[in-house]
Amino acid sequence: MKAMIFAAGLGTRLKPLTDTLPKALVPVVGKPLLQILIDRLAAAGFKEAVVNVHHFSEKIIDYLYYKPQPLKTHISDESAELLETGGGIRKAARFFSDGEPFLVHNVDILHNVDLKQFYEENAYRGDAVLLVSPRKTQRYLLFDDQDNLVGWTNIATGEVRSPYPNLNPKEYRMYAFGGIHIFNPRLFQEMDKWPSKFSIIDFYLDVCANYQIKACVKEYLQLVDVGKLDTLAKAEEFLQA
Repeated sequence: MKAMIFAAGLGTRLKPLTDTLPKALVPVVGKPLLQILIDRLAAAGFKEAVVNVHHFSEKIIDYLYYKPQPLKTHISDESAELLETGGGIRKAARFFSDGEPFLVHNVDILHNVDLKQFYEENAYRGDAVLLVSPRKTQRYLLFDDQDNLVGWTNIATGEVRSPYPNLNPKEYRMYAFGGIHIFNPRLFQEMDKWPSKFSIIDFYLDVCANYQIKACVKEYLQLVDVGKLDTLAKAEEFLQA
């Protein structure tokens, strides 16, 4: 099993920590976020992980080079240009030439998901499977009764995006995306027409009429997005618990 770790973000909301450190190396309970995730992946049975880098890329590369890791790690270097989530996955395509579905995971997400179970139960359910939950937010992905992605909505503004004309969000199930998903390499062929940088959610919304972009719903998902300074304390409490 292989995974891709999104670790290229600028981490602007974690300033001043990220003035001298990439977000992936920000420590929580004495361990960098990147190490926490790599250890979890290894414990779940993953054998390889691709880490994309941009902000202070050399520090992440040095960290992975000098510190022995429990799984094989590769670098997808975006130092020249930050490619966003969709562009980042496409740039790392060469690492997934075996055609097997792979896990995609944001480095700054902590959660109570069994990653081994999530992968084994969902890897072949569709062309992509997104971990979602009913947690409260303003922006939701929309799914039909067969767990197929059909659109997106912002309930605060009323904006709707979908390949299906005149889609009514109230007729579908609304879930929040958890930053974890499974991607089947067969989707790479649909990325050729996209620009160098693009969002993977924009991509999924574009192809969901022709490909099976599925939901894996975790009703009791516990998730901490370590995106701001005030979430670091919550992250430490979460890990210690």
